[in-house]
Amino acid sequence: MSDTAKPEPRPAPESVLFWEAARRHKLELPQCSACGKHWFPPTRACPHCLSADFAWSEVSGRGEVFSFVIYDRVYHPAFADEVPYVVALIELAEGPRMISGITGIAPDDVRCGMKVRAVFDDRPGGASVPVFAPA
Repeated sequence: MSDTAKPEPRPAPESVLFWEAARRHKLELPQCSACGKHWFPPTRACPHCLSADFAWSEVSGRGEVFSFVIYDRVYHPAFADEVPYVVALIELAEGPRMISGITGIAPDDVRCGMKVRAVFDDRPGGASVPVFAPA
């Protein structure tokens, strides 16, 4: 087992609310008040219509694997015990895509189009990182 702790998120000002929600095991994204669309990563204006009028809203956490890669090499010592592991582009049911890990399934069994749901990886420093498991 690796003695190195996994890195903690370092939120930008635009993503503080995202990480606070994740700590509560909720997936929240900005939602535009003008066009109604969600987006990720968080920014100060809607990338769809450029409106700066938005609110944070909880999303379902459901989606599907759009694309993925299997890492079979250690790029950070904290992940040495997890090799091989999957990093995937998840298309959320609400539309945005986010890069995340896949857990609860053998890497060779992951497929594009596979239905997934958000779960949370609680870190010793208090952060909670959204990852996805088979739905």
